[in-house]
Amino acid sequence: MTPEELQALEKEVAKAKRIASDWASKMHDLVEDRLPAAYEEIPELAQSTLEACKAWAEVNAKLKQAKKAQAA
Repeated sequence: MTPEELQALEKEVAKAKRIASDWASKMHDLVEDRLPAAYEEIPELAQSTLEACKAWAEVNAKLKQAKKAQAA
């Protein structure tokens, strides 16, 4: 993997982490400010948060693998 490709992957990881953090923040706001009245929002919000975290985990694993391969 070229240095440019590695840098692009690092940016992708950072973006995915930001998105996952945004969803986690929305979940936190729901818990802190709107429950129990907004309980119906839990499934959709939880699913979106889960998907964002999985997306981050996938791209982060790719980055770790790329760094490991580069170090070898």
